[in-house]
Amino acid sequence: MLASIAAVPAPVAAPVTAIAASTAAVRQKTLKTSIGCSGIGLHSGARVAMTLKPGQPDCGIVFHRTDIAGAGAVIPARWDSVGDTRLNTCVANGKGVVVRTIEHLMAALAGSGVDNAVIEINGPEVPVMDGSAAPFLFLIECAGVVEQSAARRHLEIRRPVVVKDGEKMAMLTPSRGFGVSFEIDFDSAAIARQSFGLALRGGAFKTQISRARTFGFEHEVHQLRAAGLARGGSLDNAVVIGEGRVLNEEGLRYEDEFVRHKILDAVGDLYLAGGPILGQFRGVRSGHALNNRLLAELFSDRANYEWVVLEPAMLEPVAEAPARRRVAANA
Repeated sequence: MLASIAAVPAPVAAPVTAIAASTAAVRQKTLKTSIGCSGIGLHSGARVAMTLKPGQPDCGIVFHRTDIAGAGAVIPARWDSVGDTRLNTCVANGKGVVVRTIEHLMAALAGSGVDNAVIEINGPEVPVMDGSAAPFLFLIECAGVVEQSAARRHLEIRRPVVVKDGEKMAMLTPSRGFGVSFEIDFDSAAIARQSFGLALRGGAFKTQISRARTFGFEHEVHQLRAAGLARGGSLDNAVVIGEGRVLNEEGLRYEDEFVRHKILDAVGDLYLAGGPILGQFRGVRSGHALNNRLLAELFSDRANYEWVVLEPAMLEPVAEAPARRRVAANA
């Protein structure tokens, strides 16, 4: 099976600019060993088992539905495989086979620097775990990460790219490293208007972002479940807001956990580009659909980007993104 997975074609036929000697290049990484978990799907409510396995160089992140026979069971985790984006990011392979709610796992893989992995799963949705990326990050740390022989490709943003939908906006601009900033504004006293930004280097993803949980509103639960969504959602795997307050007894993990989770989602969505980004992302009320539209717009013009190979010394620290702020709903 690994041979066919390794043969999945790259989403963009673009040359790699070697700005560093190949012998000194930053290397691709994969898992040192396999590791598994099980849980329920946030939207399906179905129990699923999943195993993270090492991947061959250049195979990328690939999902393998073990409950489906044949080549149609393989789905590459790429921006051009994205289908449904209603409250999750779903990838499909054109043969009716899907894997839903991949964004938290993708964020953990991005935060761990894992380039290649085969994700075996026996159902159509990644388990939600506690609603954050922290459990997946823990699994990756337990499995270990190792370097591979191939050089790592970085996606360098060459000029600003922006997409909008009313008051929503998502944008990528050139930068020497990867930074993310986000702004949200909800008509709820429990959330209100929040913004947060940081440079994702070192352990920033783990300490600042990974534990932020998905969230939803109590009054929307019936409507969502009628639409086939949030059937596995509970206070154990999501922050639930009701009557202007957080219903979870333990409260929030971060004062501004809501905007941090939106950053977590964006990190996962952007990793579907096929490699780490050298650029600054800014989101304003953006979500999975707009994040995917941003990647489509980016790859629509070859002048927007370049795939590059770097030496470790070239990954210089990028200036911090705007500091967080929290503003009251009536500000």
